[in-house]
Amino acid sequence: MAGAERVLDVLDAPTEIRNSRDAETLQNIQGEVAFDHVSFSYGESVPVLKDVSFICKPGEMLALVGPTGVGKTTLTQLISRFYEPTSGRILLDGHDIRDVTVESLRRCISPVLQDTFLFNGTIAENIGYAVPDASMEEIEAAAKAANIHEDIQMMPDGYQTQVGERGLRLSGGQTQRIAIARAILRKSPVIILDEATASVDVETEQQIQKAIASVTGSRTIIAIAHRLSTIRNADQILVIENGSITEHGTHEELIALGGSYARMNRIQNNTDQDTGKPV
Repeated sequence: MAGAERVLDVLDAPTEIRNSRDAETLQNIQGEVAFDHVSFSYGESVPVLKDVSFICKPGEMLALVGPTGVGKTTLTQLISRFYEPTSGRILLDGHDIRDVTVESLRRCISPVLQDTFLFNGTIAENIGYAVPDASMEEIEAAAKAANIHEDIQMMPDGYQTQVGERGLRLSGGQTQRIAIARAILRKSPVIILDEATASVDVETEQQIQKAIASVTGSRTIIAIAHRLSTIRNADQILVIENGSITEHGTHEELIALGGSYARMNRIQNNTDQDTGKPV
């Protein structure tokens, strides 16, 4: 009873993010994401993001890099409107996201988190969770695009294999690729990858990179990554430090700049050489 009371307190808490009176429903979204002088702080504390501006065109891959705690995840949560900016605007295909319905906004965005949640069911059910009426052919097509189809075919019951509670019967890399398949099946114009390769080995990371590459160009991808090898081919890379964008460019441009990104790349290369693992 005590536990139930706490759960009900959470369920009954008022929702801070609400639709405006004249909120419109988003339709035929291509996936252009723009930040227009966006700042954000939790309460009255020190600002997390300060005057952030950028444009990510439809089909582009935008990567966010920088030290832990500088606001990268907060930035992606602002896109999904889990928080409201303190100042500035966030636009999706030119629509201020505060002027559209929360439901239609979040239908346009598919997140793939570092800690992926799988239900105690079959692989097909976990991929199809994103689209309950998806056909088996659509589920398999999403799995192939996510580079997990061959792994599934090798399992005892194929797509009907039980994954166990929270996917305990699968490796971390398989779990992440199932999450990517789920995002692909949903056909949202924007995919957010929050440290999708942080806890996997180098070989599995390469498989996940292939899965990401399969949707690059057809979806807008916003990726947070500490492993720079994951985002080497991104169209834009933003280096965020102390809540602000300090460097902006492609991998090659930022290496030539010789700043923070080049230093991070050099450190990771040295670390990989010490451990014997390729970059």
